[in-house]
Amino acid sequence: MTQRLKRLTVRQWVAVGILALTTLMVLLFAAFGSAGRNNAFQPQDEFKLLEWVPIHIGALNLSITKAVLYLWLAVILTTVTMVRVAKRMQEKPNNVQTAVEAGYDFANNIIVRANMGDGLATKWFPFIATLFFFILFSNLIGYLPLPINSAEPIDILGVEIPALAIYAATANISIPLVLTLVVWFSYQIEGIRAKGFIGYFKGWIPSGVTGVARFPLFGIEVISQFVRIISLSVRLFANLLAGHLLILFMGGGLVVILGIAALGPLTLIVAIAFFLFEMVLIAGLQAFIFSVLTAIYIGEATAQGGH
Repeated sequence: MTQRLKRLTVRQWVAVGILALTTLMVLLFAAFGSAGRNNAFQPQDEFKLLEWVPIHIGALNLSITKAVLYLWLAVILTTVTMVRVAKRMQEKPNNVQTAVEAGYDFANNIIVRANMGDGLATKWFPFIATLFFFILFSNLIGYLPLPINSAEPIDILGVEIPALAIYAATANISIPLVLTLVVWFSYQIEGIRAKGFIGYFKGWIPSGVTGVARFPLFGIEVISQFVRIISLSVRLFANLLAGHLLILFMGGGLVVILGIAALGPLTLIVAIAFFLFEMVLIAGLQAFIFSVLTAIYIGEATAQGGH
């Protein structure tokens, strides 16, 4: 029997896997059938921010929620990682330090210095590198199941413990929007410092354009500057939110909504594939895109050739 299994090709193994999965789904459907559509389950509730510690100062809401927890975790991880490497430089660094130093070198050479001059890169590297690592850690911890689902707690010896769930602060539009606004105002101010108020806005008109054509081109550039706020923030927010929704639906949400347990084995496989894809690729890619665009915008704002 073992020898026969070793002779199976990849295509045959795939066929065996599909057959086993189909058989399991048929058996589950025969055993449990269909419970009917569940209209009470609302997937969007997973992203509601329940107030764990209510803090209200007039109209200002400073309550502690799971979003605040994830922000704290990202800040702590970013700070501890960089401080630890700075204080414990070794001739033969350990694996953790080597990984962080590789990330540091990547942020320094690929993200920052590739998009601006040395002087400007030295000035802005701390900000852009911190932005990169903060978004990276925020995205990564968003795929770790943590006890944050206070809406559906688990009773352990009379103590209600929040159930495990995944959430990302960057999947809440307010966080990417604030980061984007900081970046947007930073490069506008840096451009004005480098070129002067009038000189900076003159740079919004391509060189060589004269006459009436300057006015519509300037208007288009004004619109494009404000569109950057939307594109930069929504790109990060939408990718993280979509990834979490796909994992939520495939990881059990679709089964609950349709009330068909037999779909569980199939959706679980898809959920694992989505989870690995999002955690391995999307988390790092979105941190890279956000930070490299920040470097490009600052470099562009201060370039002598204008926009």
